[in-house]
Amino acid sequence: MSDTGGIPSTIAGEPLARKSVLIIVENLPLPFDRRVWQEARTLRAAGATVSIICPKGKGYDASYEMIEGVHIHRHPLPLEADGAAGFALEYSAALFWEMWLAWRIFFTRRFDVIQGCNPPDLIFLVALPFRLFGVKFIFDHHDINPELYEAKFGKRGFFWRLMGWLEKLTFKAADVSIATNESYREIAIARGRMAPQRVHVVRSGPDLSRLKLVPPQPRWKNGRAHMAGYVGVMGEQEGIDLLINAAGHIVHKCGREDIQFCLVGGGPSLAGLKALTAQRGLSDYITFTGRAPDDVLFEVLSTMDLGVNPDRVNAMNDKSTMNKVMEYMAYSKPIVQFDVTEGRFSAGAASLYAAANDPVDMAEKIMALMDDPTLRETMGALGRERVVEQLSWQHQITPLLAAYKQALKLD
Repeated sequence: MSDTGGIPSTIAGEPLARKSVLIIVENLPLPFDRRVWQEARTLRAAGATVSIICPKGKGYDASYEMIEGVHIHRHPLPLEADGAAGFALEYSAALFWEMWLAWRIFFTRRFDVIQGCNPPDLIFLVALPFRLFGVKFIFDHHDINPELYEAKFGKRGFFWRLMGWLEKLTFKAADVSIATNESYREIAIARGRMAPQRVHVVRSGPDLSRLKLVPPQPRWKNGRAHMAGYVGVMGEQEGIDLLINAAGHIVHKCGREDIQFCLVGGGPSLAGLKALTAQRGLSDYITFTGRAPDDVLFEVLSTMDLGVNPDRVNAMNDKSTMNKVMEYMAYSKPIVQFDVTEGRFSAGAASLYAAANDPVDMAEKIMALMDDPTLRETMGALGRERVVEQLSWQHQITPLLAAYKQALKLD
């Protein structure tokens, strides 16, 4: 499937030779977190010694592993957080393990840079003591947490203000910030008051060499002619309930029984979404795979006729780049999504855009695409071309290394 060579085993000149990097991630285990894993492999290819601290997770239970030359240190976490008390417990436990493992790694193999990947905006607390030893801090800005809090809980208040305060402290502590898109770059400059030249855009594009196109597997279509796919987290703010409502309109209001929906991913809302699907009489039309290995992911992406991104239109999603959109595009699949700034930037003409948070309009656009194979093929080809020519990880290697060279004063 790849139109490019992927991340080379060695980057010419090894610009980070004799440097050592510690990456700290709290919300996903490695190598499951695709963006961070691509960053780690790139830094390793540039000559750096790379260590990662991350939580354990399903299928990633070893406390230590070396994979592709990267040292991975995993720690336990309480069950997935729910509510203020749950988050406080999770963050406290994570900070304890991150601090403990960071010092252990420092005395074992040292490091010159800590890269902190949010959420949460607390990892700067681990990095601060190492400033005494000349260690630099790079903030890898994955989520805008004030907007995420508001999208998840539908309110502001004390914890929303706390999120904003921690975000400011994180930017203040950072020597360099990495933004996933231009919207996040503007936040780093405007809210974080970072100098523009110290904010580097490194998009979460897919590594095309690792995505495999496989023969379509009819079983995922459940005997139906068409299939719409979703790949991503099953959380409250992902809008899966809107997708279920869209499926209900297609099946119950329009009488269409030829479209299957297949949803790949795990998360805190998975059980509730399954219950909602059953309540709506849609269990035969919507398949939930849960968190799935790569072979299942590749099968679903190869089999589906189009990809759906039901993320609600809100301040968080408007400014965030969704990995699933670029994965759909990498597989030449057209997209239906709501109209948000970064979603439109990523997909352009490869997507149809439904009215904000309107499941009926989303349903109508899904049906229109399913009934027009020529349009699907044209849109899919445009999306694939855009990923290959502009958005894939192969185009992010140069800005990532530029951020590191600036932090380490190697220019």
